Amino acid sequence: MINFDALIIEDGIPIYLQIVRHIKRGIVSGVVKDRDELPSRRVLSAFLGVNPNTIQKAYRILEDEALIESHSGAKSYMSLDGARIAAVRDELVEADAKSSVEALKQMGVTKEQAIALIEKYWEE
Repeated sequence: MINFDALIIEDGIPIYLQIVRHIKRGIVSGVVKDRDELPSRRVLSAFLGVNPNTIQKAYRILEDEALIESHSGAKSYMSLDGARIAAVRDELVEADAKSSVEALKQMGVTKEQAIALIEKYWEE
């Protein structure tokens, strides 16, 4: 069963997107694996203290991206293969890199300074 204990709800980001991101990061890190079971929509909504429709929206996105299989009245499971995992990894890396670059630009950091920072922290 996929664990949501580490999910901390952030202000300003829709909860359903945070749930999707949590699962995708689990996929990339190897914590979430093929055929892992997801909590039911009701159980997860009660655990997180959110509306069941929020969970439904997150699960629908994951279904649309072919990352989970859901059947009416049955449990939902992860549906992962190497290509899907690689695609999720590429998506997350690109989104995080873009977000970081935009933040650095807003702070007036030059490209050279940004590269120096990456090199500095890469070794830590």
